[in-house]
Amino acid sequence: MPIGVYVCHCGLNIAGVLDIEELKSFAEKLPDVAVARDLQFSCSDIGQEQIQKDIAEYKLDRIVVAACSPRLHEPTFRRAIAKAGLNPYMLEMANIREHCSWVHMDLPAMATEKAKDLISMAVAKAALLQPLEQEQIPVNKDVMVVGGGVAGIAAALDLADAGFHVFLVERRPTIGGYMALLTDVFPTNDCSICVLGPKMSEVFNHPNITLYTYSEVLGVEGSVGNFTVSGVHRARYVDPVLCKGCINECADVCPVEVPNEYDFGIGKRKAIYVPYPQAVPLSACVDPKACIGCGRCVESCPTQAVKLDQVVEHFTINVGAIIVATGWQPFDAARKEEYGFGRLRDVVTTLQMERMLNASGPTKGEVVRPSTGQVAQSIAFLQCVGSRDATVGNIYCSRICCMASLKNAQLIAEKYPGSDITIYYIDIRACGEGYEEFYVRAQMLGINFVRARVSSIEEVDGDIYLRFEDTQTGEIKRVRHDIAVLSVGLEPDKSADVLGNLLGLSRRPDRFFEIAHPKMRPVEAHIDGVFIAGCASGPKEIPISIAQGSAAAAKAIRLLQKGFLDLEPTSAYVDPDLCIKCKLCVDVCPQKAISVKSPAYVDEAACKGCGSCAAACPVDAIKMRLFSDEQILAQIRAATEVKKEFPLIIAFLCNWCSYGAADLAGTSRIQYPTNARNIRVMCSARVDPSFVLEALRRGADGVLIAGCRIGECHYHDGNYQALQRVNVLKGVLEKIGINPGRVKIVWCAASEGEIYAQDLREFIGELKAIGPIGTELDKRRKGPGEDATKEAEIQSESTMAKGGEGQHDGD
Repeated sequence: MPIGVYVCHCGLNIAGVLDIEELKSFAEKLPDVAVARDLQFSCSDIGQEQIQKDIAEYKLDRIVVAACSPRLHEPTFRRAIAKAGLNPYMLEMANIREHCSWVHMDLPAMATEKAKDLISMAVAKAALLQPLEQEQIPVNKDVMVVGGGVAGIAAALDLADAGFHVFLVERRPTIGGYMALLTDVFPTNDCSICVLGPKMSEVFNHPNITLYTYSEVLGVEGSVGNFTVSGVHRARYVDPVLCKGCINECADVCPVEVPNEYDFGIGKRKAIYVPYPQAVPLSACVDPKACIGCGRCVESCPTQAVKLDQVVEHFTINVGAIIVATGWQPFDAARKEEYGFGRLRDVVTTLQMERMLNASGPTKGEVVRPSTGQVAQSIAFLQCVGSRDATVGNIYCSRICCMASLKNAQLIAEKYPGSDITIYYIDIRACGEGYEEFYVRAQMLGINFVRARVSSIEEVDGDIYLRFEDTQTGEIKRVRHDIAVLSVGLEPDKSADVLGNLLGLSRRPDRFFEIAHPKMRPVEAHIDGVFIAGCASGPKEIPISIAQGSAAAAKAIRLLQKGFLDLEPTSAYVDPDLCIKCKLCVDVCPQKAISVKSPAYVDEAACKGCGSCAAACPVDAIKMRLFSDEQILAQIRAATEVKKEFPLIIAFLCNWCSYGAADLAGTSRIQYPTNARNIRVMCSARVDPSFVLEALRRGADGVLIAGCRIGECHYHDGNYQALQRVNVLKGVLEKIGINPGRVKIVWCAASEGEIYAQDLREFIGELKAIGPIGTELDKRRKGPGEDATKEAEIQSESTMAKGGEGQHDGD
C-alpha cells in the first residue's frame, strides 16, 4: 500500500515555525510511505498537480496531506486525487497549521515534534483506509404536510406551485387553523379571513394538492426520500361531495345543542354543524359524541348528503419528505385558579374575545358581558396568563399575546368610543416590524396601561374586581371591570405527540418540537427529510409562520428536485454474526436509523455516521466505514509510540464544534502548550471507552473528550451520551486503581477557540498535579503477574463501560 505524504509550507504559516525538511525526512521513514515531498502551497494548482503526478508515477493508493484543517481543504484534495483516478476517500489530512504551527509559535522545536506525531498518526490511519463509493437512491418527489394552519397552507401552496404533489393532512374538519377564527390581524388590522380565505380555497382546488381533513397520521416508516405514511380519515357522517354547506336545513331540526369549540365555548352549535361560514371544505360534519341518532338531519337534507352509516377510512401514502406544521393550542386558563376562568362568567380569554369581535361569531361582533348580555363598558386585559410563569411550567414568552391584546383593545376602542380599556402588563413586547408604532397608536386611542401582574379576580354582587400591585407606584389596588380578558399563551399541541413519536422528533425544554439548530437550520428537524414550520417549533407570529412554511417547502424542493439522493458512504453497518440483538444501538441512534430485526439493520439513507451506535455496542457488532475502531486505535498507538513530553494528552474532538474551536484557536493565534495530540471524530459520542483505556494503557497521561455545547449537538444528544459514558468510565477507572481525573470531558462551540485553549491548559495543570500515568499503581506494591491481571481487568471493564448505556435523563 504505497502512501504519499505531502508536507505543506503554506508560505511561512507552517514553515515559519516548523522544520519542514525534518518533517519530510521523518515521513520518508514511516511504514508504507513510498514518497514524501514538501510543497510550498499544497492546495495550489501546482501542488495538486504534483500529487496527481506522483499517484501515477509511484502507483500511490493512499495520500496524506500535512497542511491545514481538513474542515477547510479536505474536499479540495479529495477532488484532486479523484481526478488522478484514486478513490477520494483514500485521503487523510494532518492538521499541522491550525493545531500546531499557529498555536505553538513560541515553541518551534516542540511544535515540530508534535507535527511528527500528527503525521505519524495520519499515516497510520491512512494505511487502514478503504475505498468508499457514493451511492444514489431514487426518491419519491411527493411531500406530506401535516397541519392545515397558515404555515401548512404556505408550505403546501409553494410546493404545489413548484410542481410537487402534496398530501395535506389536517385533523380538524377544516383547514385554516386559528388564523381563520380571528377577526383582524396585527399590525395592519386587516380582515383575517379576507386574506386567508382565498389561500384556503386555493389549497382545496389546487390540482397538485390532495387534501385529507378530519384525518390523522398513525404510522410512519422508512427514511428520507422514501417514507411510507399510514393514517385514518375519520367519518364525517356527511358526504362532502354532496353537501352544499347549507347547514340551516339540517341543523335547524337537530335537537342537540353543545358548546361550540370554534367559538371557544361562548357560542353553541348543533350535533351536525359547519365549523364556521368560511370553512374549507364547506361541508357539514356530525359530532358522534353529541349525536343521539334521531335521523332528523338525514330526512331534512335536500341533497341526501348525510350518511350516518359512514365508517372510518384508512389511507397509505408514499412521500419523500414530511413537513410538520401541527401548530399550537391555547393555555388552559382554568389552571390559573386565582383568575376564576370557568367559574366567573365575565372572565374570558383572548380567543373568546376574538370570536366576540368577529362578525360571524356568536355575538355578531358585539363585545358583551356574558353574565348580562349587555355591551361591556369597562374591559381589562391581563397579560402573560400561562406565559412567563414558572408556577404553570411555562417560563417562555408566547410572543403574540401583547400584540393580540393591543389589537383587540384598539378594535374595541374604535367600535365603542369612550369605553374604559386597561391593559395590565409585566412588559409590553412589541418587537416586530411596525409593532412599536402599533403600540403608540394604542396609547393615542386612550387605552390605559398599568404595569402589574394581577394577583386575583373576585366577584362581588355580580361584578368582578381585579386585585393587583401597581409596580410603578407600589400601591395595592382593587379595580372593578365589566369583563376581564385573560391573554392566554401558546402551548405545544398535544395532538401532535403521536406524530412526534412516530418521527422520532425531540422536544425543547418548553415542550415544542426541537429544530436541528436554532439559527442555522431553523426549519429542519434532526431527522433527515423532516422539516418543522410555524408554531410546531415554538410561539411565533403569523408572518413568521408563513415564512417558515415557505422555507420548509424550499428545503423539501432542494432535497427532492433531482429525483435522487447522494448518500455519503460514511455510515455504520452491522456484522450480523456478532449482533446479539440487545437493541442498545436503537436507543442511542439520534437519526432513528437502526432497527433490530434479525439482526440489527442500519438504514444507510438515514444514518449520518456519528458513530454513537458503534461506541455503545457491547460486542462491537456495529462498524464504521470511516473513523473506524481500527483507524482510531491506530492513531492512538502512533501518538503514544514515543512519549515526547509530560503530560501527554490524547484529545478526541468532535468534527462540528470542538474541532472547529481548535481551528479557531489557531486562526486567532491563541497560544497553548504542545501536550495534546488531536484525533478528529464526527461526534463526541463516537468515543468508545476502549479508546480511552487503550490510550491510558499505552502511556498517555490523560484523555480529553471535547464535544458541542450541551443542547447544541449536531446529532441532537450525542454529547449527552458521551457524558454518560465518561461518567461510567470514571467509575471503572477508579475501580481498577487509575485516577478518574485522567479523563476529562468539555464542551465548546466552534466560535469558542479561547475556551478550548483554556480547557486544555487547565487539564494540563490537573494532570501535572496527578503525576505521570501509573503513578497511582506505583504506590501499590505489585505482586507477580499483576501487570497481566491489570490488563485483563482493563479489557473487562471496557466492555462493562460500553454496556452501561442508556438514555439520559430528559430524553
